[in-house]
This record gives sequence, C-alpha cells and structure tokens, in this order.
Amino acid sequence: MAADAARLAEENMGLVHMCANRFRGKGIEYDDLYGAGCLGLIKAAKAFDAQRGVRFSTYAVPVILGEIRRLFRDGGTVKISRSLKELSLRLTKERERFLLAEGREPTVSELCELTGEEPELVTEALGAALPPVSLTADLEGSEGSELDIPTEPPDEGITDRLALYQALSQLSAEDRRLIYLRYFLGKTQTVTAQVMGMTQVQVSRREKKLLGMLRAELI
Repeated sequence: MAADAARLAEENMGLVHMCANRFRGKGIEYDDLYGAGCLGLIKAAKAFDAQRGVRFSTYAVPVILGEIRRLFRDGGTVKISRSLKELSLRLTKERERFLLAEGREPTVSELCELTGEEPELVTEALGAALPPVSLTADLEGSEGSELDIPTEPPDEGITDRLALYQALSQLSAEDRRLIYLRYFLGKTQTVTAQVMGMTQVQVSRREKKLLGMLRAELI
C-alpha cells in the first residue's frame, strides 16, 4: 500500500469505531467487528481516488460496513493468515518496548521502522488481530476502555445515511424513483401511482418488497 493509502488508513481509524458501534449487541464481539472494519478501511484506502471529487469518509464507510456485514454472513469469523498473526505478535512486543522507552504509543510509521515491514502489512495486522488501541495517544486512567486514534469524526448519522445511499444505488432507476417519491418527497401511494403510471395496489406491493430488501441490506 502506498504511503498516501497508509496515511488515509491511519488518520481515519475513527470511522471503523463509528461503523462497528452500529452492530454492538448483535451477537459478535466488538473486537471482531473492529477487525473486520479495519480490513474494510484498508481496502478503501487502497482503492480510493481523490480525483473523483468524493470525500474519503463518504467512500470508505460503505466499504467498512460491507466487511462488517460479511462477518455476519460468515458466522462471525475473521480469517487471519498465520503470517499476519505472527506479525501481530511482533508488533505487540515492539509496541510494549516503545511504550516503556518513550512513555507513549508508537505511530504506524514508527512501528514500520521498528519491524522493517510495509505500512500495508502493519496496518492490516493491527486492525485484524489486535484489540483497538491508540497509536498516537496515551490516555491515563482509562483501563478497560477503548482507545482510538484522535480524528475529526463525521456526524453521528453519517454511517446510517451512507449505508442507505449505498443500498438505494443498487436499485433500478424506477425503484429509486418510487422510494424517492414516497419517503423523500412524502407523496401518498395514490399520488406516487399517478406519477409513475401504476395503480395504488402495484405501488403498495412494490414498496413493501423494496422496504424488505433495504432492511435486509442494512441489517
């Protein structure tokens, strides 16, 4: 992963926590949700193209949510290679040495220098196999709490909105129009039917099916 992608991943770890928090209490441990989310963040950082004019958070959140949903479909397991587990152990040891020597958490860049590994592998190992820890801050008196890399988080509702927009984008133009008329413009089924050249019964049946599809997609 290029340096820019590693920087994007490191600076936006807060997005992973925001996405993982949506699925708390749904049968999978938070650390596993976090690990899956980190894999999504890494994928997003690798594929992101700033020239398209889209904010990274807008692009990354659906990818992160997709990896977390995949975790539920796979029965709550995150597949981690043996080499990645071994690197995670090395990173844990180096982190502890650095913390004792410097009195603070190492950054991803510093861990790369200590281990001689590429930012891509270091970021993936931290996200996939380690519990959430801060890489830039040492919060005293916070035993048992989750530490996070300081970042400017988006609004609380961003994950829900982006997930919805992603789900809507997968619908046909006609189905998107139906949902738009009903739930964005607040039109009745009768008015929607007139606009779309359908009967009210057809609108009702199609709407019910679409809502079921969207609920399944959004969990």
